[in-house]
Amino acid sequence: MDKMRITGGKPLNGTVKISGSKNAALPILVSSLLADGVSTYHNVPNLMDIASILRLLEHLGAECRMEDHVVTIDTTGFSNHEAPYELVRKMRASVLVLCPLVARMKKARVSLPGGCAIGARPVNLHIKGLHRMGAQVELNHGYIEATAKKLTGNEIFLDLPTVTGTENLMMAAVLAEGVTIIRNAAREPEIIALADTLNQMGGNVQGAGTSVITVHGVSSLNPITTRIIADRIETGTFIAAAALTRGNITLTECTPQHLSAVIHKAQLAGAQIELGNDSVTVKGPETIKSVDVKTLPYPGFPTDMQAQFMVLMSLASGLSIISETVFENRFIHVSELRRLGADVVVSGNAAMIKGVPKLSGAPVMATDLRASASLILAGLAAEGVTEVHRVYHLDRGYEKIEKKFAEIGAQIERVPE
Repeated sequence: MDKMRITGGKPLNGTVKISGSKNAALPILVSSLLADGVSTYHNVPNLMDIASILRLLEHLGAECRMEDHVVTIDTTGFSNHEAPYELVRKMRASVLVLCPLVARMKKARVSLPGGCAIGARPVNLHIKGLHRMGAQVELNHGYIEATAKKLTGNEIFLDLPTVTGTENLMMAAVLAEGVTIIRNAAREPEIIALADTLNQMGGNVQGAGTSVITVHGVSSLNPITTRIIADRIETGTFIAAAALTRGNITLTECTPQHLSAVIHKAQLAGAQIELGNDSVTVKGPETIKSVDVKTLPYPGFPTDMQAQFMVLMSLASGLSIISETVFENRFIHVSELRRLGADVVVSGNAAMIKGVPKLSGAPVMATDLRASASLILAGLAAEGVTEVHRVYHLDRGYEKIEKKFAEIGAQIERVPE
């Protein structure tokens, strides 16, 4: 197990190439199960979560290979319908195999998933939607067991705009008989990316990016070659880093329009931001201004940027309030930020942050993926040395983040515990 050792207090300057999106890659790689043959995916980030989903696909009978951010998946030998606990327990996104298995094999046995400890994130909406399409679904001994002689299109209303639920049901509907309408669908860019992939495979998905997605079922799909979109949360993390350290960073191969809410809040905090077609240049302010934030489903401020923005507000002038409306238990990084000198008080789903003149380096413990990123940012801004323990969380969602920060002037190194 490794830790990150950071000597903070230095402005970060330079250029960072943004990696492919983990949250887009996971459902797109799983969608390979919907067609027979070899599919090729470019710009896939080299992350633990990607390795986990490829291991799961191999268990199901696919042949997978990753080389230099290119993944090839051959589903010709795909034959297994069970996703066991030992392969699913570490990553909640593993539940994405549920609907493709039912759509292709007419049955699935998928362990209830695990993942970061930031809330229950139940899969009941996936199950209800699959049931609406004619599947018989039961929970037995920690497994979701689903069977269907055929899936039939239907109208599905999601109680919450769940991202993985929307993705799963899109993959079921694309091979179902008839028309499926998903209402209150998630609108994230990753949803659009999956819909584009399914259409490239020969599907008929309309309305992705809006709250109503209409899927006209087709009889079969074809393998494809496609490219994974840029990671908007990595982009946002580096925007926060530039603002925090009063640096000047240009981010390339990104998609600024996917991050409008974060860019707007960063500008209100005083950052100077220039947008290109596929680039963002951020110059940090001399004085960080306090800004209130409320996390919301897309296109609102993303919950995956809440912890990073809290660090920025920790050094702002005045008071700010961050309200977390998407996940419970997502303020567990606050106690660690306090160790660095942040003044944060949590009440229910709101955190009140009183800006302090400086943060001071200290040993801290990462608790989940985005909390890990926030502690790295805090260490970069703090005076002295910060050691972030349990950084294996980082490897789930950030590709070589210490190398990227080192290349723009950070004193950061990964060392064994």
